[in-house]
Amino acid sequence: MMNRSQQVILPVETRNWLECGKHGLRQRKTSHEKSRQAVKDLLRQQPPWQWPQRPTVFISDIHADADALLASLVACGAIKKRGRGDHQFKLTAQGREMCFVFGGDFFDKGPGNLRLLRLVRNFIDRGARLRLLAGNHDLRVLFGMRSVGNSADPCNGHFFVRMGAKAIPLLCEIRDGYLGSKHALRSIPSREQCRERLFPAPIWWQQFPQLASWVMPPQAIDREMRKIRSKVANFEQQCAKAGLSLRQVYAAALKWQQLFLHEAGEFHWFFDRLRLAYRKGSFLFVHAGIDDRIAAMFKETDTRCINRLFRQQIQGSPFEFYYGPVANVVRTKYRNVDMPLTRNGARLMHEAGVYAVVHGHRNLCHGQRIALRQQVLHFECDVTLDCGSRRKEGLHGAGAGATIIHPNGEVLGISSDDDKIKRFQPTAMMEDP
Repeated sequence: MMNRSQQVILPVETRNWLECGKHGLRQRKTSHEKSRQAVKDLLRQQPPWQWPQRPTVFISDIHADADALLASLVACGAIKKRGRGDHQFKLTAQGREMCFVFGGDFFDKGPGNLRLLRLVRNFIDRGARLRLLAGNHDLRVLFGMRSVGNSADPCNGHFFVRMGAKAIPLLCEIRDGYLGSKHALRSIPSREQCRERLFPAPIWWQQFPQLASWVMPPQAIDREMRKIRSKVANFEQQCAKAGLSLRQVYAAALKWQQLFLHEAGEFHWFFDRLRLAYRKGSFLFVHAGIDDRIAAMFKETDTRCINRLFRQQIQGSPFEFYYGPVANVVRTKYRNVDMPLTRNGARLMHEAGVYAVVHGHRNLCHGQRIALRQQVLHFECDVTLDCGSRRKEGLHGAGAGATIIHPNGEVLGISSDDDKIKRFQPTAMMEDP
């Protein structure tokens, strides 16, 4: 089995995070010098930060690339490889002390969805302290696969085809791993019947726009309808290019449900462990970001209650979750179309004792970056790990990276695409002129 972790070149020297230029610090429509000063001023205004009691490692957007995860765990000192196989590693003494947060988007883009999940399970079984956060790709897969056979549901009948071509590699993995026998398709209906069970039924096209009007503006509904029409028109052709028939697609989707949704399934543990957020001290870990409504929830309650709400919602109607307020935590890129984070939301987060949001979702090509949004520091930590995204971005070599929050009061950003380790120390930065 190929293992690219040995090909990764990692930085060894550190550099003040605020001195790393535009690839280290970003504030919209503001010069780098003014951004640096704004961060220092903000730190001086805040009470002392509360730091986790254990080194906390954040790795996000692994996207079906087990080699990238292995390389990232080696990079942060958590494991030592003992061979080329995925199981041939041991937790180091440092790794046994660490707490790990994997920030979502385990599925899509990379070479092996199931291989990655098996590695994550192996990591847990070795005794690692691990929290799994939900990403938008993970929930899209959950809702899409779970919706197979419910194509007449006027709210949720489109979620399978909404996955589009991104789902095809996973379906091929399941076909190749579980549907190889000559009797695998014996109970699967005809191509036309499979098509009816996979794609939105006529009633969906009639009723969805009216039902969606309760939660979506007209332009968003129009955009969604155009997207679904395009995916329906192209999905079967894209499957054929991958050597996948619609009968195999349907059989693979049913097998996915058995593997992930049934208690005896190999991967049932995965979605059972997913949470929306994790908090330690002054740090909030999420997949994508926050908005004013979530900030208000954190002010009034805690992550346990918010995660309980998340668990309840993802077990219900995909429509109600995906187009509702909680989903913004896994989807926002702080665009105009996203739910806003305003100064009021920032104030609520500060009153709740949260001074930094650590997240992935927005992929970067030069290591981690700090963004200052409405007086809330955001550590952007999607460092483009998976080989598929790296090819698309023109990045050379294998990807590896981790963000480490230390109890001693510093944050380290390690990436194979940066020549220095970024170092953030609030106490030292406040003392700089």
